[in-house]
Order: sequence, then structure tokens, then C-alpha cells
Amino acid sequence: MRQLLLLLSILFTFSVNSQIVVMTAVDLKEGAEEEYLKLEKFYAGIHKEAIKQGLRTGWSLWKTEGNNEDPSAPEYILFDSYTVEQYEAIQNGTANQDGLNLAQMAYKGKMSKRAIERMASSWQDSSKERRSYTLRVVDATILAGGDIKTGDKVSINFMNKKTDDFEEYESKVWKPVAERNILLGNLRQWALVEAIGRSENAYEGWTNMVFNLQAENPGEWSGESGFEWEKLWEGIESSRDMTDPSILTCIMSIN
Repeated sequence: MRQLLLLLSILFTFSVNSQIVVMTAVDLKEGAEEEYLKLEKFYAGIHKEAIKQGLRTGWSLWKTEGNNEDPSAPEYILFDSYTVEQYEAIQNGTANQDGLNLAQMAYKGKMSKRAIERMASSWQDSSKERRSYTLRVVDATILAGGDIKTGDKVSINFMNKKTDDFEEYESKVWKPVAERNILLGNLRQWALVEAIGRSENAYEGWTNMVFNLQAENPGEWSGESGFEWEKLWEGIESSRDMTDPSILTCIMSIN
């Protein structure tokens, strides 16, 4: 089983290391949640068509909850996933990212052109502010338990890198602990990302983020102990500052 996990980790690393994720934090206008979710349901069809056309690899919508008392925390977070090639094609304009054109393909025979245009043009009506962050996947474990689905929960921690060996500590010291707990059914995936770009209105103060996709029925967490581990843990803690976890619940997902 451990050899299988190692093989899958090696294979998966090649894909995650070439992945770009655009994270969008959405602050809603007061009383606009129902309208917003209706809009995202419409856009889910467009994202599905974009994936079909090879323009991205995935899309998901998450609601923030628990430990998010900060008034600046968004109500919802969107993740759009790309390969490096897909993202570069969008950046240099060689990919057809026309949302209205994708919408007409997605809803052909289901909605009138006027209705599509009206929905597509209302994307800002329910949101007060949107902040976007471009993330590069630095390292990740395998994804256990199938694709992301509605109801899944993930904890995220924002990190501020303090030393040049920060990523090595995360990959070589913490990742094996996460992998062991995936084998035990206590975790579904761990991933470390680096912020490589952000919109002008986006928040500063963090360089990296870690994701822990939660298992449905986790058992007791298998940690480490002893002198060597304590020293390694001192190295990890000195390599970054980290916030308390925020919990997100998946509302919609397309893979």
C-alpha cells in the first residue's frame, strides 16, 4: 500500500506542479446571497463548457464558515484551475475565453440569447467586491476519495514565508505526515500553494496557503514525537508565520 501511495504521489506531482489556480474572494451585498447563488449556478454551465473545450481543468464554489470572524473575510470563494499551458494561452490571448460565446454553447436550446445575455451581464449585481489571487501549486499529496463534491470541507491556512527553506520543510517534513493520515482515512488531500499574482484590491500579508481536504469520518490523527521531531518542528515553525484555519464548504464543483 505504501509503495502504491509513493507511485501515485510521484505521478500526481508532475500534474500538480504544472497547475495554476485562480482564487476569487467574493464579498456579497447585503441580502444578495440567493441572487448570487442563482448566478453561480448559471455560470457553472459555462465553466463546464470551458472544461469541455480544454480551457481549464476545474471549477468550484465554496462558502466560508467557522473561525472566519474577521469582518474582511469573504462569504464565498471561487477556484478556477488551469494547466500552465492553459493559463498562458489565456494570458497571451490565444485561448478563446469569450464568456458569452461559451454561454451560448452551454445553453443552446435551453435559454434564449436575450436571457443568456441578461444573466451573463449581471455577474456584478450581487457582489460588493471581488479580490483575485493567482496561485501556483508547489506540492500536494494524492487526492483520495474521488473528485471534490458538494458538501466537502477544506481547511485553509494563510502563511507568510520567512526563510528560503520553507517549502522544503513543508514538502519533506510535513507532507509525509499528511500522506500517512491519508492512508489512515483521516485526510483526503494536502496541498501547498504560492501566491504569484493578485488583483490591485487583493489583500497582502501572505505568500503561501495550505489546503487540507477533510475526510468524512476521520479517526485519531497520527502525529510524530521525540527529540528529532521536536527539532524538525522548530524548523517548520521558524520558517513561516501561519494563521488559524478557516473552514470552507463546497457548494458546487465541476471537474
